[in-house]
Amino acid sequence: MVTIALTKETVCSLGGLKIIPDFSIEDYLTIKNNECNMDMLLLCGGITWKEKNYEITLVKKLVDYCQQNNVLISAICDATTFLAYNGYLNEVEHTGNSHEFIVNSCPNYCGSEFYIEKQCVSSDYFITANGTATLEFAKEIMNHLKVYSEEKLQKWYDFYKNGFYEE
Repeated sequence: MVTIALTKETVCSLGGLKIIPDFSIEDYLTIKNNECNMDMLLLCGGITWKEKNYEITLVKKLVDYCQQNNVLISAICDATTFLAYNGYLNEVEHTGNSHEFIVNSCPNYCGSEFYIEKQCVSSDYFITANGTATLEFAKEIMNHLKVYSEEKLQKWYDFYKNGFYEE
């Protein structure tokens, strides 16, 4: 796993988790210019997206790079709004915090016909989830990365969803 952020400065989450990024976006794009070894880009949710008005140019460059290299892009909560705001979800099935929220926050969004009212939506190139779908989001990510067999993944999901474990 590699962590990438706007800069290499320590990032602190709303919950107090501190991450020291391995790369700034600019460094990563320069170093990895001709070699894509990324399996997935995971865009975390949170209020920073809205604070930046969903126009984070460096993140757009990273998302573009991933699209050009057929890297799956996963986003949860307001990161889905960032994708919608910047036109990435206009032609792919997706979800988000709500359709109304995306429409009201994204003046250039024209992907309404592809919006699905579900906790998490997975397609060939995107996994999107609303902010309350952390478990469903994790399940789709692990499914894509083949962390477990389908049967074991379903048991994992059922355990955390329902609180019971069956052997």
